Amino acid sequence: MNAPHPPKVAGIDSTVPTPAHTVAPIPPAPGAPPVPKAPAVPAPGTLLQDRLAGWVSDLTTLHELTERFARTDGPEPALQELLRAGAALVGARRGLVALEPGDGLGPRTTIGLGLGPADLGHLETVPRGALPYDSGTAGEIAHPDLFAEDGLDPRHREVAARLGYAASYALPLATDAGARLGAVVWLYDEPAEPNERRRHLIGLYVRHAAEHLVRLLEVQRTRACMATIAEELLPSRLPRVAGVQLAARHRTGPRGGGDWYDALPLPDAALGLAVGSVTGSGPSAVAAMGRLRASLRAYAVMEGEDPVAVLSDLELLLRLTEPARSATALFAYCEPALRKVTLAGAGHSPPLLIGPHRTEFAETSVSAPLGMLACWEAPSVEIQAAAGETVLLYTDGLLHRTGDPMDRAFARLHTAAASIPRALRHDPGAVADHVLRTVLPDGLDTAESEEDVVLLAARFD
Repeated sequence: MNAPHPPKVAGIDSTVPTPAHTVAPIPPAPGAPPVPKAPAVPAPGTLLQDRLAGWVSDLTTLHELTERFARTDGPEPALQELLRAGAALVGARRGLVALEPGDGLGPRTTIGLGLGPADLGHLETVPRGALPYDSGTAGEIAHPDLFAEDGLDPRHREVAARLGYAASYALPLATDAGARLGAVVWLYDEPAEPNERRRHLIGLYVRHAAEHLVRLLEVQRTRACMATIAEELLPSRLPRVAGVQLAARHRTGPRGGGDWYDALPLPDAALGLAVGSVTGSGPSAVAAMGRLRASLRAYAVMEGEDPVAVLSDLELLLRLTEPARSATALFAYCEPALRKVTLAGAGHSPPLLIGPHRTEFAETSVSAPLGMLACWEAPSVEIQAAAGETVLLYTDGLLHRTGDPMDRAFARLHTAAASIPRALRHDPGAVADHVLRTVLPDGLDTAESEEDVVLLAARFD
């Protein structure tokens, strides 16, 4: 079986043109024997120019591919780009990359090029030591003709025949500092292997890709860690209180933010509801959010029937312990049996009442955020909910993510709440989902944003 001629790539396997004659040859004398033709000799400097042109073309190709790889913004798109570009460089059609970070922190995944999930599943049945790649090796692994090799694992031979590849070329994914990330392998339909020039280019490209991939993994891990910490600082489940149904929705930004919510049972069959936001983002904001939420829970248990006193205590604590930080908060003391809600807010948006006969914002007094004044205090307001009505608390991130001015964002929120179908109004979770998708359409609710979003819905029976 002959190896196919690999497809040409810019800067790879360029041909050297034969120079044209510039002077006509002298005709032989009559009767003289024919003079044998001498082989054509390239003009001086032609070979050097062609070699330099090849180097420039290779560097241009490598520069374009590495730039395209550097624009990837996540591990999975980066691995897909690595497979596509690498296949062009080595002249293969299919391949796979096994991501197995050596530090054991993950993620572990396998992505294929021209290989479906079933194909990858077949490869996983090959014993690890017989695979066409090894994430633990420090060098390349080339199998120019798998079926002509002695000692090939029978299962590997069977899988190769099933998938239709006859040769492979693998490289480790590792940084110059020694961090191992896994391995990448390209598969040939017929016996073949990359020449020295192709190996040099793919080696440079894979080393650059490994360095960028390490940074992408660090960013992904940091984001996942921050999201986990933020979620752990929020209620793992909402309490069950007679006379009211609860639901919450939370969207966290990539760096982790300071938006939070809480719902806790209080004495005398009462219920405390709270939402809030601290300034900033990242680990410090998440930590401050956790401290603020824990403090509010303590104050709510002691004097929850007076929301103004709860927020006053919280403001004093914030001003004494974190004078450089401010926060918004809203605390509501609910009496489900009476369907009565007493609330106070500090720089926070007013709640929304959603029912069969009205959709309106609650009348709350304008007040400064916590930590902005020497002494915070604002009057509380009382809301009398009807049976079947839902009180929706939310953070400003819901409005900011729209990108609209605040007046238009409030109008959009009101329209979304008013358009909730009657069939959904009995379920506070469905109410929150409808508002979230309507105010932030086209995936804006799940898109990466510096703004956190919190919705807390309480439906009274």
